[in-house]
Amino acid sequence: MTKSKIIEVEGREIAIISDRSDDFISLTDIAKHKNEEATGLVISHWLSTRYTVEFMGLWEQIHNPNFNVTEFSNIKSEAGSNGYVLSSKQWITKTNAIGIISKTGRYGGGTFAHRDIAFEFASWISASFKLYLIKEFQRLKDEENNRLQLDWNLQRTISKINYHIHTDAIKENLVPKAITSQQASYVYANEADLLNVALFGITANEWRHANPGKPGNIRDYATLEQLVVLSNMESINALLIKQGLPQGKRLLQLNQVAITQMKSLLQNKAIKRLK
Repeated sequence: MTKSKIIEVEGREIAIISDRSDDFISLTDIAKHKNEEATGLVISHWLSTRYTVEFMGLWEQIHNPNFNVTEFSNIKSEAGSNGYVLSSKQWITKTNAIGIISKTGRYGGGTFAHRDIAFEFASWISASFKLYLIKEFQRLKDEENNRLQLDWNLQRTISKINYHIHTDAIKENLVPKAITSQQASYVYANEADLLNVALFGITANEWRHANPGKPGNIRDYATLEQLVVLSNMESINALLIKQGLPQGKRLLQLNQVAITQMKSLLQNKAIKRLK
């Protein structure tokens, strides 16, 4: 679960967290638009209506294979009756729900719900509030996507710059004098595939045969982490070439570099937040 992001809707701060690759919006913050002092009661009143229970049950059945349908049927039969109150914690505990999560803590605590559910709750609070919430949420996602694309393009550019450094090292140290351009191209392609095999486990030609319908090349479909590692590997390989290390030994070293760096990046919290 990542650190909360904040958007502002009609002068109110609304927290958003990411969990299980989905965004969860604070129902507690949304409820303040209706009652600043009794947010839990506002959420419970909404949860206790028959319409909400039916909506929540349908959402869980679509997204949650472990949803307790039997307990849901019991809740549904009581929902909407006089005096019936259902809290978010009761709903989670009884039905094994995943669409709503409850966080404890003075800062950042409260009830959060998947964006589908949060938008439905906001509609119950206020139609205009829901509209502004959706617009602000979309603005946030657009900013995140633009930033991620910028980071990907930056790494792709770095990779291309390092590729020229890499090919210069090949030209100076591996390509014999007075050979044909076709022979030189073969050496370059051979070294490029050395990196492909070390990082991706396959050559460019093998990737094309396995993906006949995809435009571009294997590196165009690389993840942000892979592009970072590829950039580093090109620089390292250029140094290894200048040191006169044979290709077979360089492949083994570069493969170990790829494994070590990928493990490190995949565990890096900053990279995870970008996703």
